[in-house]
Order: sequence, then structure tokens, then C-alpha cells
Amino acid sequence: MKVTTTWTGGRAFTGKGDSGYEVNMDATEAYGGLGKGATPTEMLLSALAGCIGIDVTMILRPHLDKITKIDIETEGIRKEEPPKGFTNIVVTFTVDGEVDSKKVWRAIRLGEEKYCSVSDSLSADISYKLVLNGEEVAQ
Repeated sequence: MKVTTTWTGGRAFTGKGDSGYEVNMDATEAYGGLGKGATPTEMLLSALAGCIGIDVTMILRPHLDKITKIDIETEGIRKEEPPKGFTNIVVTFTVDGEVDSKKVWRAIRLGEEKYCSVSDSLSADISYKLVLNGEEVAQ
């Protein structure tokens, strides 16, 4: 999977992945942005909710006709000092419908422990490369 993210001026970027969809990101005004898109950290929380949400709906597929609502709120607690990464993330599922809570909890646990690639990636090793004026530059 590959996503290309292009600077569009100021603090704004547009990302486009293999799916062909574009995502606009920008910093908040406090960091020199103009609010032209979601912040990258909002995107991270949204990606986590979307990933586990897809997994939960796949696992609960036999019960979806009895479920009328699934809302997922992700709340992240961040460090006070830069780089201000998340130290804790709470994911709250609000579900309405005729479904046993044990089945929903099972789906959430399976999503987290077995299927959600975003939550699994939050502990990934990250490396960086630099290509400057068409040539890769080593550190």
C-alpha cells in the first residue's frame, strides 16, 4: 500500500492512496494552518475508529439487520511536550439495536487483537528516507 502526500501551500497537504480518494490535511491556526482539512492526529484517530469499525461490522454481519446505530468516538490523550504523541487512546462504541453486548464485546476484542491493522501499526518501527532534487541522500 502506498499513499502520496503533496504539499498544497502553507501547512496544508493532500494525501492520495491506491483507492484514488484524496484526503486534505492542514494544521490548526495555532500552528500556522488555515483549517483546510483535518489535522494529521485527527486522521490517526479517525483511521483507528474506521479500521476497528469495519472489523466489528464484518464480525457482527449476521446481526447487522438488528443494529440501528454504531458510533465510534476516539479520544486521545497527548504528551504535553513535543512531539505530543498520544499516550492513551480511548475508543468508545455507542451501539443501538437488538444485539447481545457479549457479541459486540467479542467483535471489538477480535478487531483489536486479530484484525485491525491500524491499531497494530501504532507500534510499528518507522524509518525515513530523503530524496533531494531527485537523489536519495543518506543521513
